[in-house]
Amino acid sequence: MLGLFIDTCVWIDIAGRRDGQKLIVPLRVLKHLGKLELFVPNVVIDEFERNRPLREPAVTRSVRDQLRQLVADARRSGANHQHEEWLEAMAYHLPLVSAGVMQNFSEVAELLRNGRSVTPTAEEYARVVQRGLEKKAPLHLNKNSVADALLIELYATLLRSGDENINQYCFATSNHQDFSVVNGDHRQPHPDLGDLFSEESSRYTYSAEGLHELLMDYFGDEYLEEVEEVESLQTEPRSLAEILEAEQEYFDKIWYVRKLITKEKIAAGETEPLSEDLAAKVDEGMREVEQRYGAENVGPWDDWNWGFVHGKLSALRWVLGDEWDFLDT
Repeated sequence: MLGLFIDTCVWIDIAGRRDGQKLIVPLRVLKHLGKLELFVPNVVIDEFERNRPLREPAVTRSVRDQLRQLVADARRSGANHQHEEWLEAMAYHLPLVSAGVMQNFSEVAELLRNGRSVTPTAEEYARVVQRGLEKKAPLHLNKNSVADALLIELYATLLRSGDENINQYCFATSNHQDFSVVNGDHRQPHPDLGDLFSEESSRYTYSAEGLHELLMDYFGDEYLEEVEEVESLQTEPRSLAEILEAEQEYFDKIWYVRKLITKEKIAAGETEPLSEDLAAKVDEGMREVEQRYGAENVGPWDDWNWGFVHGKLSALRWVLGDEWDFLDT
């Protein structure tokens, strides 16, 4: 079994990634299979939840703001209409993609809650104080890194206590200032922490990419199969152009059938006939709808399918900003 001790910064990085599911899902599956254990200090949960309200909206906001700036720049520079339309479509499309990242935050929070809780004792706190007195990493800089020092001391205790079911431990962080070698390869631990990672049974991993490489190295094909399955299930949101095209299609079809119903009511004497000019325009419009979609694809339908078509138009319009059940034609 692999034992993972993951710093808050890595969890936040994973949650904020569009492809974060490629790490979240394998971690969840391998943990469920009993092949991986997540060791989670309370300080990590607290830091994640404290940062979550700030980071979640920032993911979508940053993409939206960047695209809006691109649109403004294009207009100022006199970009052609085609470029402007493309940028506006991207400004609509990318926030939809980014919004999918919000699921990652919830799933990471669940992983943290379901991990094995690690609680500091007086011994770890005492070692943090001693580390600070000796100016040892991560307390070697002029900044408050007490929480980071507590993490590394908890990890040290974990190594000493051991678990007969775990044959390899890993400390994962993306905080190179506190934990990595100074002015060197961020993938290497600070010399003050070297004794914790001198054996093959304990590894130091930098960033979400490093965690991915570690899992690939440890689990091999089993891990890669989970990643590939996630990739195969991921779908891209529809583009603005596709949504507008579909909205127009169901608008046309509903309009067409409503005109058929109006003609039936006129024939039955239930409503006043249309003027000659208006009737001619309606007939011309109906022929255009038949030519565009095929006469066999524009109804009429039975009650269930008629309601289904209305539901599609309502959903498409809701995505475009209208209220639910807006079905005017």
